[in-house]
Amino acid sequence: MIVGVKGRRIIQVDIVGTALFTVVSVVEMIVMAWMRPVAVAVDLGLFAVGCVTFLGAYAIAVSRSRTDEIGVASLYFLTNDVAPRPVRNRLWVTFAVQCVVAVTAASVRPFTTAAFSVLVPMFGLGLNGLWAARHGTFGARITPPEPTDETSADGSDTEAETEMEQNASHG
Repeated sequence: MIVGVKGRRIIQVDIVGTALFTVVSVVEMIVMAWMRPVAVAVDLGLFAVGCVTFLGAYAIAVSRSRTDEIGVASLYFLTNDVAPRPVRNRLWVTFAVQCVVAVTAASVRPFTTAAFSVLVPMFGLGLNGLWAARHGTFGARITPPEPTDETSADGSDTEAETEMEQNASHG
């Protein structure tokens, strides 16, 4: 495991959740009958955790966006070197495993409870976002130049607009 890295608990939760999902999905595909309720509970539980962390990450990112330039792709997919390579690789691999296992389970057992597995990658996206929102490195917020007396906030020339209004016929 990554020692001394910020947010290692988030990474550990992602790995453990992915391992649990993978084991339960494989067992469900092989021995379907008695495993259905467990698999559905795991799938829906991970999906619920993913939704909560996704929205929590968004809320944290909104508060950070006052000082940092945060893009959605950077937040949830860890693009633009938001995370160090070891962190990014672990989070990407767990998300990829979740996607592959979900599609495989739903394909092997179509029209069954295995279809719930396609919800699980939300867990990976939520944890990616949570890690990035809390520990990610984003660039400084780009602020537009302050308007001068001759230009308005939208960048148009207010003096020219005033002159055009005065010269326009008002009839």
